[in-house]
Amino acid sequence: MNKKSISENLVYHRKLKGYTQEELSDSTTVGVRTIQRIEKGEVQPHLQTVKLLAVGLGIEVEDLIVLDNPNEESVKRKWMLMFHGLPFFGLVVPFANILIPLFLWIHKAEDNIIYDEHGRAIINFHCTITLFLMISLLAFFLFPGFNFFGTAAVVLFGIVVSIKNLISVLNSQTYYYPLSIPFLKPKSL
Repeated sequence: MNKKSISENLVYHRKLKGYTQEELSDSTTVGVRTIQRIEKGEVQPHLQTVKLLAVGLGIEVEDLIVLDNPNEESVKRKWMLMFHGLPFFGLVVPFANILIPLFLWIHKAEDNIIYDEHGRAIINFHCTITLFLMISLLAFFLFPGFNFFGTAAVVLFGIVVSIKNLISVLNSQTYYYPLSIPFLKPKSL
C-alpha cells in the first residue's frame, strides 16, 4: 500500500472541494504562499497549520496528516529477528545457516530495501563462514598435524558475530558482518 504525503493529501482534498489556493487561504487564515509551499512539498507544516487547513476543508486532521502504522515497525522487527536469528539452525541442520536466510531473502527482498540489504549481508557472511569451515575441516583431515582449534575458532567466530548482530539489529537496526565475501553484490542503481 502506497502512503500519500501531506502535500498530495492537501492537493487532493482542496481540489475535491473545488477550492483554489486563494479560496482555501481565505477560509483558513493560512497564507497562499504557505499553502503553495506545502503542496509543493517544500515544507512540513506545523500541526496548528494542518488543523486550520483541515477545518477550512471540512475534513479530519487524519485525512491530511500521514501517520505511520505502529504495527509496521513491529512486523519489520520480527522479520529482522527471523533474518538474523534463523541461521542458528545451521548448528543443527547442515547448510540451514545459508538456505533459510536465502529463502527469506528471495521472499522478502522486493518488499523492502532493508530486507534486501540485511538478507544479502547475512547470506554473504554465512556463505563465507561455511567456506572457511570447509577449508579448516579439509586441512584437519589432510594434514594430521593441523590443529582442530582452527575449525572450532571458525565456528565460535560465526556464533559470536551472529549473536552480536542479532542483538544490534533488534536494538538499533544496524549490523556488521566482518570478513564477508560479497557473493551477493548489492543491486546497482
